[in-house]
Amino acid sequence: MIAAGEDPRFIVRRLIISASEDVGNADPRALQVAVAAAAALDHVGLPEAQYALAQATTYIATAPKSNRTGAAYWAAAADVEGSGALPVPMHLRTAGHHGLKQYGYGVGYRYPPEFDGSDIAQQYLPDALTERRYYLPNDQGYESTIAARMASREESREATRERGRPERESIPGPTGDSKKAGDSIMRTREANRRKLAETEKRDADG
Repeated sequence: MIAAGEDPRFIVRRLIISASEDVGNADPRALQVAVAAAAALDHVGLPEAQYALAQATTYIATAPKSNRTGAAYWAAAADVEGSGALPVPMHLRTAGHHGLKQYGYGVGYRYPPEFDGSDIAQQYLPDALTERRYYLPNDQGYESTIAARMASREESREATRERGRPERESIPGPTGDSKKAGDSIMRTREANRRKLAETEKRDADG
């Protein structure tokens, strides 16, 4: 393709696409290598960039393959197209005002990082799609690790359900309201930025 006069940017675009479409999570590094090849092409151009293109090509060609990420995406997209906008479960809705709690907004939500294993079973999909499973990793490369992790989580959830006990015990974490702290920091930041801008303006005028 290089010898035939093809635009090398087209070649590297195809490599990036293949890294996600054909390799996917079987080897997530393939996408990094392809994007790095694109950056190398921008930095050094031809003829030297041929090394980077060759490196990305051989890496992607020999990597384990999985199209399960793309399949999950298109299955989810099909449900969106077929079902339209479905209601978000009430416990996932943000109660921007405390009065919304009385209408069920945010009631019952469990924050996964506060539980053992940073995992807690709860409904994330709309009621009409609760049984849907989109991402089904295969046994190739790193995707087998992802599959094992997902299976382990499901086994743990099932075991605790069978015991009739809470699915996960809450674990202690940092105290304080992170949302309020974050808002406070941003207010302080903006106040200090205004002061700095006023000081710079005085200095410029003086």
